[in-house]
This record gives sequence, structure tokens and C-alpha cells, in this order.
Amino acid sequence: MGIKEKVKKLPGSPGVYLMKDNHGAVLYVGKAVNLKKRVASYFRHNASHAQRIASMVSQVEDIDCMPTNTEAEALIYENSLIKQFSPKYNVALKDGKSYPLLKLTASEKFPRLLITREKKDDDADYFGPYSNAKLLRSAVTIMKRIFQLRTCAKMPKSVCLNYHIKQCLGPCEGKIDEKRYKDIITELKMFLRGRKKELLDLLSEKMVSASKREDYEEALRLRDRIEALGSIRSDKVIYGPMSELSELKEMLGLKSDIDLIEAFDISNIMGEEAVGSMISFHKGKPNKSGYRKFRIRSVEGIDDYSMMREVVRRRYQMALKEGSAMPDLILIDGGKGHLSVTLEELKKLGLSGIPAIGIAKEFEHIYLKDRKDPVVLPEGSKALHLLERIRDEAHRFAITYHKKLMSKRVGLSELNGIPGVGPKRRKALMLKFGSVEGIKSATLEELIKLDGMDARSAKNIIEHFKGQKL
Repeated sequence: MGIKEKVKKLPGSPGVYLMKDNHGAVLYVGKAVNLKKRVASYFRHNASHAQRIASMVSQVEDIDCMPTNTEAEALIYENSLIKQFSPKYNVALKDGKSYPLLKLTASEKFPRLLITREKKDDDADYFGPYSNAKLLRSAVTIMKRIFQLRTCAKMPKSVCLNYHIKQCLGPCEGKIDEKRYKDIITELKMFLRGRKKELLDLLSEKMVSASKREDYEEALRLRDRIEALGSIRSDKVIYGPMSELSELKEMLGLKSDIDLIEAFDISNIMGEEAVGSMISFHKGKPNKSGYRKFRIRSVEGIDDYSMMREVVRRRYQMALKEGSAMPDLILIDGGKGHLSVTLEELKKLGLSGIPAIGIAKEFEHIYLKDRKDPVVLPEGSKALHLLERIRDEAHRFAITYHKKLMSKRVGLSELNGIPGVGPKRRKALMLKFGSVEGIKSATLEELIKLDGMDARSAKNIIEHFKGQKL
């Protein structure tokens, strides 16, 4: 592939680019707001370059790039790559007061990251120098959000605003211990040295480990750090922000992706007109064609557990009979008891391999199979928000169906006591006219045309509602 073809395939995002010769040696490292436009400018047939750049362009045989989220982030990587490869055509920036540097303090128990223009003979770690002070300040703002190091010159007695807006981990109040803080310092150094791919690998491993030991709060903190780092395309590996489904998969420790979720809810008032609902979400979005509603048949009175048993059993008996696809996850609106009866029914049907969880309304606790205590997810958890959204939709669907049946029941009761209008005719009237109001507004002729209706009974209906003798 020629250079021009390679340029066409470059992304239009910010990032760092590396010009290489025919031996693979790096000739030049640069940053850009738009990689495609910047690199293409070197190879225009009418481009007017200085002698140094023209000499470099004549030797270019290959181009690599590292896309970033911002130009400020590209500044950090540009510097680290220049230090790594010492490219022939990059102008060396001398350490000193002319250019800004980053200083990671070493004399403090909880180190800080500072911008300085003077490199002192101390134990601190220095990075740079950097060519653009404004971009460097922007990069530091980004790093504050990602790594959340303390910024105060003197440790206060209590956490400040930075902690509450998630730009500090709160070491002043013991919100983080020294060991964990040092781990984050190590991660920051990897970032400043341009080792982003390794850093993302490390954070991902830590997140999975935290999830497996059921430290979900730590797993979510690591998820947030991965998400803040954004995406990187290098060596054909793409790391992206963790989605709510990915987070849910990690939380549950599942090996397979969660594409299809089916959720169940029960709705009844003192056992009257009890119904169940099942709604379907595909890849995090409602799949209305997969919704199902159930009128409870086998349970009398108030017994939510037995109702849940019936609905789950009917749903998956039918699914097995039809040979339809099974969900990757079943969500039950309820706590430990509701989940327990669901798991029993699935086992009877030979479907115990389908993961099932419950979500209890009062405290939004998550109940898992073979776990005594519930999982409590932080308020900011994407997985929790997804489960709440699905649970609420299942509840809405059940309530809507329940209200519809109750309204029909009330309507039918208004037809009681009309001579000649028994259960069959009451049902036929509701099917024909849709509601009691529709029946009230019907004419005598319309009523007589109803199958199975005689003239005398039709007149009785008019007299019942309009109080007029026919």
C-alpha cells in the first residue's frame, strides 16, 4: 500500500503520527487535531516545505498513528514517543525555564502532579518538556478527572469540592489508603510515558479481579477510569468505554455477552384480576415484539410467589414448544423469594443454565443465585440503571394490562341486573362496543343487530341506561 492510500485510511480524530523510513526507523513524531488532514498536508504535490521537512518527507515509506480523544492528550504521547525514539527530524526541546514540565512530587505521602518550568535536583519525577503550555494545562485537567490525585498544597482536615466532583480521592479523610494511592501513581506514570495500551490492559485485569471477589465498588471505579481514558486504536486492538451491558456481564461474572434479557413482574390488587408481564430487551433496548402478558389462572387470593411460578412456567413451556430463542439473562421484579421460585421452575424445565437475578424495589438490592446476601451497586452504576429501566418497563406493562382488565370488570358490573342480559351477552356487548360508554351511546337498532340479542333485551338496555320506557 502506497503512502497516499495509507493517508486516506487515517482517522479524522486528534492523535499522534509517526513517519518511518524503509527500515522502520522513526523519522518524525508529530501531533494533530485531525490526523488525516495534518498528515495529508505533507504529501500534497504543490506543498512548500522547509528544507528539513522536505528531506524528511522524501524518506517516508510508512506511517503509524495513535488516535486520542483530544489534542491535549496527543501532546502527552508526542513527548513520550519523542523521548522513546529520538527521531532525527524532531527539534529537541531543552529542559529548563523556556518550556513547561510536569512534576510528580516524591516527598509527600500522597504525591501531587504539578506544572513547573524548573527542573530541580530532587527525588521528584519530571516529564517533558512540552511545547505548548495551554495544551499541557488542558492535559492536566484531563488527568485530574481520570486519576483523581490530590491538588491541595497542604492537606486539609476534610474533603473539599474536588472530592465531591470526583476529581480527588479524598486522602485527607482516609477515603483512600497509601497503597491504593501508590497504585494509581503507577498508572499515571504509565499514561505519561505513552503506555496507554498496557495501562488499559492492567485496568481491565484489575476490574475483572475486583468483580470476581465481589468488590463491585472498586470494579466500578476502575470502569470509570477505563471509560475516562476513552478509546485507543493500536495494533488493531480497540478499547472503548464500558457499556452498561458489559458492566452487567462483569458484575455477574458471565462468560457470554448479554444480548437478550427477559423480565417478569406480577400485578394484582388483593388478588383481583391478577396478571403477569414479560418484557424483552435486546442489546439494551426494548423489543416490543417480544412482550407477553399473562392472566393468572391457577392461583387464588394473594400469593405473588405462586403467581411468579405460573408465569415463568407458562412462558418457558411455550418457548420450548415453539423452539424460540432463550434469553441470556432473566430479571425478576422481586427479592430472594421471587428469585428462588423462578430458579425452581427453570430447573424443572431443564433451563437452570439460564442466569436469573432479582431486583428488590425498596433498596434496589440485586439478588443472585447461590448468594445469601444481596449485591448493592453504587448509584452511578450503569448496570444498575439498566436493570432499573428494564424492571420499570416490566412493571408498566403489567400495570397497564391489569388496569385494562379491572376497567372491563367494572364495566361488566354496570350491566348486571339488566333483564335478558346474562354473562354471554355482557361479553358480546363489551367486545362489540369496547366499553360501557360505547354501549350507553348505542342506538336500539345497533343493539338489536348484535348476534344473539333480541328486541326485548335491547330495549331493556336502553331503559336501564337512559331511564326511558320504550
